[in-house]
Amino acid sequence: MSTSVDHEASTYTVIFQPSGRRGRVSPDQSLLEVARGLGVELESACGGNGKCGKCRVRIESAVDDRAVGEIVSPPTDAEEQLLGPTALADGLRLACQTHARGDLRVFVPVESRRADQVVRKAAGDRTVPLDPAVKCYRVALKPPTLHDPLADAERLQAALAEQHGVTDLTFDLEALRALPGVAREAQWELFVITWQGGIAGGCIVDIRPAADPGHVLGLAVDVGTTTVAAYLVDLITGEVLATESAMNPQVAFGDDVISRLYHALHNDDGSRELQETLIAEVNNLARRAVESRGAAPEDIYDVVMVGNTAMHHLFLGIDPHSLGTAPFTPAVQGSIDAKASLLGLQFNAGCRGHILPVEAGFVGADNVAAVIAEEPYKQDEAILIVDIGTNGELVLGNRDRMVSASCATGPALEGAHIEFGMRAAPGAIERIRIDPETLDVQFKVIGLEGWSTEHPAEEIGARGICGSGIIEAAAEMAKAGVILTGGGFNPDLTHERVVLEDGRPRKFMIAKPEETAIGRAITVSLKDIRSIQLAKGALRAGAEILARTYGVEKPARVLLAGAFGSYIDKHRALEIGMLPSVEPEQVVTVGNSAGDGARFALVSVEKRREAEWVARNVEYVELATDQDFQAEYMEAMYF
Repeated sequence: MSTSVDHEASTYTVIFQPSGRRGRVSPDQSLLEVARGLGVELESACGGNGKCGKCRVRIESAVDDRAVGEIVSPPTDAEEQLLGPTALADGLRLACQTHARGDLRVFVPVESRRADQVVRKAAGDRTVPLDPAVKCYRVALKPPTLHDPLADAERLQAALAEQHGVTDLTFDLEALRALPGVAREAQWELFVITWQGGIAGGCIVDIRPAADPGHVLGLAVDVGTTTVAAYLVDLITGEVLATESAMNPQVAFGDDVISRLYHALHNDDGSRELQETLIAEVNNLARRAVESRGAAPEDIYDVVMVGNTAMHHLFLGIDPHSLGTAPFTPAVQGSIDAKASLLGLQFNAGCRGHILPVEAGFVGADNVAAVIAEEPYKQDEAILIVDIGTNGELVLGNRDRMVSASCATGPALEGAHIEFGMRAAPGAIERIRIDPETLDVQFKVIGLEGWSTEHPAEEIGARGICGSGIIEAAAEMAKAGVILTGGGFNPDLTHERVVLEDGRPRKFMIAKPEETAIGRAITVSLKDIRSIQLAKGALRAGAEILARTYGVEKPARVLLAGAFGSYIDKHRALEIGMLPSVEPEQVVTVGNSAGDGARFALVSVEKRREAEWVARNVEYVELATDQDFQAEYMEAMYF
């Protein structure tokens, strides 16, 4: 978009409040596109397609003397459906549907401002034997003489073979350029950094003085649909030096994979735009990580990336069109090695990027990473790994066999399909308790210690409900008899917290208006419950189909992986039928398995080989074509 100071008649001034950011914009740009260009963070779960209703703004006034109705485009059908006549009359609009027709001021309400998510992706404590692809060798060379005029490169190759048994190494051009000067300055005492050292096709990527070798670092990157986590690792010791995380900047183009694929498919520069925003964030996380340890980005020599198949393609800059249309085949399944600089990563010139393989269309490298971290293929009992993110991925198996599946869960569980749903950011309700006798509600808000009853109302400031809170809301409402087994509201229930529509219960009030930061009650509606049922039903049905395919009644253990899976209350998840019917002690939280798997592949070439084997040998089950899926799905929707 243009934010120039050009005052041609075809452009208008838009001022966003309360940030005060302004720019000159053209009438063909939606207010959401304008906000993106000006750095105004607006929620937009659907990526600007007029479906989620999260990008609500209020048109406050014209900058000139024109009436408000004259300075914006007329309401669209989507706005009339999602907002209604009263809200539209009050000046509320959807930013993605509204275009400037004059100079105007736009107010962004609290609930529409995108807050930084609380990212829970700390590195685990587990380790694997150290055998990285990047290896280092101290080499003492004999200086050339008139009687021994062997070239510098061949001299170094011969010394590596003689002193370390390392052969068949070529040179990166950057390392070759550095060799003559560094060798003489260091008096022929060198620290040689290689990639895939000792393996056919290996190369020398850098030369340093042996007296001052500096840092040799690697970066493991877990690219989730919502968050990105980066783990800085010392490749000599295997120690995790720093962890940095942030929201995936692609959320500006939609919360879910489908919205981003739509953006890539329907915009000429869509794929490039998504790739560049992601790479820029990885560079930023890496810079923060190395600076915290007194190092520099140039000290990073190896990067391992994992992510779902869409994130995998967008990270690499691969055309994702095939993922957006049936039969949803990826462009490549096997692992990829490439110069990191070709991806736009600003690390050492010799740095390589290793991207783990994907299993199938929507079971990606992150799932492969989770499998090599949890190693069901080394177990006797059948283990179910459940990674609940924006997409739910499941793997069931042991040393004899493994089966996997993918199902859509995250859009509802991460708030996209919930009226007051939001990410796990400050102000989100994350824990809920409902008294079955009185229907009194207690809740916990991210950013505050303790329950709501322990704070004055003005301190609570709830903005919405995040995924863990949504699950607890459903479980508590079912236990308290607010909703019935089928998910409908109890028609006989009367209470001040029950909101009637057309004389029937349709919403339940979690937070009263005086307890919120948005000035209105936060409720869970019948539509919200239906969205929760669809999400948890898909996950449970997928698990049941995998169990049947594998040939067991239920898994011996359920491993909850991922940031979301790590934080939900397993008891509530079992109560609403989200997980197979196992005992609570059989459900184990394992943290960010995908991140652990990426770290393991960074420090172990054996783990990279295991990842290749996993991708080839896990049997993918396409739930959409399974003849029993619909029946299992309908059964799994009951509470």
